[in-house]
Amino acid sequence: MEPNPKPLPSLADIEREVVAESREWGRQRLEERLQKLAEEHGEVSPLKQRRDRLLTLRSELGEVKLVVDYGQHPDPGQWGCPVREAWQLGPHQKLTPGFAQKLCFTVTATGSYEAAAAVANCWAQSIDDTTLHALVRRMGALAEEQAQRRYEEPAVERMPQRGPSQLGVLMVDGCQLRYRGPGWGKKKTKQDRVEWHELKLGVFYGHEAAAQTEAGRGLLIDKIVVNWQDQAMEWGRRLNWEAVREGLGRARQTLYLGDGAEWVWNLKKDRWQEAVELLDFYHGSEHLWNLGHALHGEQEPALTQWVAPLRHQVRHGKEQAALRQIAQLGPRRGEAGKVIRREQNYFATHARRMNYQTMAKRGWPIGSGAVESACRQKQCRFKRCGQFWTKSGLRNLCALDEARRNRHWDELWAKN
Repeated sequence: MEPNPKPLPSLADIEREVVAESREWGRQRLEERLQKLAEEHGEVSPLKQRRDRLLTLRSELGEVKLVVDYGQHPDPGQWGCPVREAWQLGPHQKLTPGFAQKLCFTVTATGSYEAAAAVANCWAQSIDDTTLHALVRRMGALAEEQAQRRYEEPAVERMPQRGPSQLGVLMVDGCQLRYRGPGWGKKKTKQDRVEWHELKLGVFYGHEAAAQTEAGRGLLIDKIVVNWQDQAMEWGRRLNWEAVREGLGRARQTLYLGDGAEWVWNLKKDRWQEAVELLDFYHGSEHLWNLGHALHGEQEPALTQWVAPLRHQVRHGKEQAALRQIAQLGPRRGEAGKVIRREQNYFATHARRMNYQTMAKRGWPIGSGAVESACRQKQCRFKRCGQFWTKSGLRNLCALDEARRNRHWDELWAKN
């Protein structure tokens, strides 16, 4: 009788075992190589009162421990570690640059610090969200510092060999985020514990980058996204710089799409005076529905029968007739009258920005879906349950995210 064959270990167990063996081999190889380099560098480093010191680094392969030289530099007499300085490690930095880069990428690509830590723990040693907070604070501050220096210089197009673009598209919008107010963390206070502030967002792309999926859904092959927490003019400077770098100067025409906010059009006047203005069709439609509710309340079919024909006129080249009908609405009392007057002023202000049929015949976009999508992504990341930001905390993470999305990532890590 033949003996029963020994059952095979599971494929998952074998894979985990081999991965662990390869990681340990890689960790030992890294440790040996770094130790050799540290010893060679120590031999040529002029130090007084030289002594050995343990340097522990955390890499994606695991913890690496080195014995390095520590002592007093002849000039200017400060104490330091030549190897740490040569590798441009901060005074208390323990993460290796390669590991730090992957962790920062993970933070910007996930929905929270906790989620980033959970993902990182699948491919690296144990990482907690406190470590990620400290890393983003350090690298985000550096990314913002690099951005400020970058925007002081004239923008140079990233791919000047490309041919001219028929249309450059700028879309702007904003979304509200929760901040920690002056009363945050206080048991008794008359100050606001939570404040709401607007995060301004802008998108630029060449119209040739617009495509569709097989199902007919709109898709942008390439775009840049710029956000900012403070004054619109500074944000406009940043958006313009990134847009020029991505080819705004090659565009034969520029389309500027936005909602009805006053700062949106003040910014356009300041930065892109020659651009064609267009009010986002879907924002305009919302204001038509506001008028309809003021006139008919929730009564159907009267509400839809009033709004739908006007919306059709606005979309299909008869916007002037629709605007005249709106302007001729008689005064009413009470809250409904206030809404009607407000919406009449709205449409009178934006009358010249509503030629949707002309834009659509050119193949130009009439809605600001790209920037609306960007706002939605930002809110999914920065407006989750329990998230209340400090100004610096949000800016650090946004600066890292922009460096990744707008192709400044390699510059950020070039010397880290």
